[in-house]
Amino acid sequence: MRLSYPGSVRIIRVPCTGKVDVLHILRCFERGADGVYVVGCREGDCHYQNGNFRARKRVEQAQQLLDRIGIGGQRVRMCNLSSSDAPLFVRFAEEMHAAVLSAGPNPVRTALESKKRAPPPSGEELNA
Repeated sequence: MRLSYPGSVRIIRVPCTGKVDVLHILRCFERGADGVYVVGCREGDCHYQNGNFRARKRVEQAQQLLDRIGIGGQRVRMCNLSSSDAPLFVRFAEEMHAAVLSAGPNPVRTALESKKRAPPPSGEELNA
């Protein structure tokens, strides 16, 4: 049985979600991601013992930071699944995709794109 999830989902593998730092999440937004969805082991089943608990705290910190700077904490989520939960992974990916679509494009990306499209300043403005 092959399951499909939205094509906009990009998977980045890490040895343990405990290695995911707030800066990694923020860098995703800086590089243009509209949302970040962290999938960790089921709570209590982490091979590295507490990695998924550390990841959950970091996701919550990222949500708070994104709310403070106006991007929106709802753009970051975490869920805990086992490797046999493929249908749940697909369901959560589709839910995240829908949430990101309703939130709209990443404001950082749209600001960078509009800055790239802006005409370069003329020489008169530089000398003024």
